[in-house]
Amino acid sequence: MTTATNTSNATPPGEQSSSAPELARSDIRKRQIAIGVGNFMEWFDFAVYGYFAAIIGAQFFPSGNPTTEMLSAFAVFAVGFVARPLGALVLGPIGDRAGRKAVLVITVMGMGLTTAAIGLVPNYATIGIAAPILIVALRCVQGMMVGGEWSSAATYLGESAPAGHRGLHASLVTATAGAAFLVGTLTATLLNNVMSEEALHSWGWRIPFVASVLMAVIAIFIRRNLDDTPVFKELELRRTQQIQVVASRSRKIKAFAISLAFSALFGVSLYYFVTYANNHLSGAVGMPRVEALWVCSIATAYYVAIQPLIGRISDRIGRRPVILVGAAGITLSGIPIFMLLNTGNFALVLLGLIVLATFVTCAGVMAVTLLVEVFPASSRSTGAALGHNVAYAILAGPGPLIAAALIQATGNLVSPAYYLIAVAAIAGIALFFALPETKDVDITEG
Repeated sequence: MTTATNTSNATPPGEQSSSAPELARSDIRKRQIAIGVGNFMEWFDFAVYGYFAAIIGAQFFPSGNPTTEMLSAFAVFAVGFVARPLGALVLGPIGDRAGRKAVLVITVMGMGLTTAAIGLVPNYATIGIAAPILIVALRCVQGMMVGGEWSSAATYLGESAPAGHRGLHASLVTATAGAAFLVGTLTATLLNNVMSEEALHSWGWRIPFVASVLMAVIAIFIRRNLDDTPVFKELELRRTQQIQVVASRSRKIKAFAISLAFSALFGVSLYYFVTYANNHLSGAVGMPRVEALWVCSIATAYYVAIQPLIGRISDRIGRRPVILVGAAGITLSGIPIFMLLNTGNFALVLLGLIVLATFVTCAGVMAVTLLVEVFPASSRSTGAALGHNVAYAILAGPGPLIAAALIQATGNLVSPAYYLIAVAAIAGIALFFALPETKDVDITEG
């Protein structure tokens, strides 16, 4: 057996040295559609839980205290993130051994079925303690599926992208996820407008959950017809030729540590933006719920629209400056953003959310791109899934719960900013010292 050991992942500046063949434009577009549709479905399913957190808290964790019910619902939201590393441990190795496509089919099927099941679980008044137990269990399965989806979608698109355009292609992952949150917000807005409060609390909130089955069927059909990535095919060719490329242990450890930093930065800021902000505005601040949903919808539309721009910028100037701007921006603007949100004024709230969305986008597009560029090819699916999901389980998932708890403990409506700032500052410092420029790495190595 011939063994080739390669511990370096860099190429000379300005060069693209991928040895995997580039795909035809039509094939790339087909892959983008498949990933985009499936990723949208997965994140729509995950998002609707956040948008209906208050109702779910009252239905499955009744206490008579809206704040306690909200905290309970957000605690279960966080439970889904705790399960994500388990999903990474199970699904990541499948992606490295059986192919990136295999994981993408499993996750979209599992997410669709699980979300529909959440929409069918009877409430606490009907089946008692079994109701919250079932919700927690289903959220765990949801978390496992999302634990495999995000990193697998990032890996699949990154490994299929033309040389010099990985940042732009990575933006499709964050854009479709953002679009899912936008549609989730609009769905919640529509249901709040057309249904009575009694009907919405009784059964209306279940509609988007059950409807996920239809989206899952479409996504599965599209993804089943995909081919695997050029990079994975290159790995398979090496295996058939009994050539083993081994990345050093130190490189894997460094990649994992870096991924924890950029994933925490993105995850915490993202869930403040798409999950917590709406509940903060309609709860603690006291904005009318429909008005809060509308302002969040406009801000989310802006978030989706600027994804390709940030991706293109990173393809020109590099990953480091973009993600460091995101970290610095969140750190410096955290308190001013919450001061704007706490006014309850539509225009000022929108301004605060747009500022936050801009910096979240810098962190998000770079997080997706870096998942492909910092990990070696042979262990990319596993490493990316673990690094991303451990950060989400420890720091991002509990974010909305911590934000709500800070207000309850301090009575200060600005206090949620402290957690956001702390995570952004620590992640930014870590990335400043540890993250190399990866724009021109050869992603087939290792």
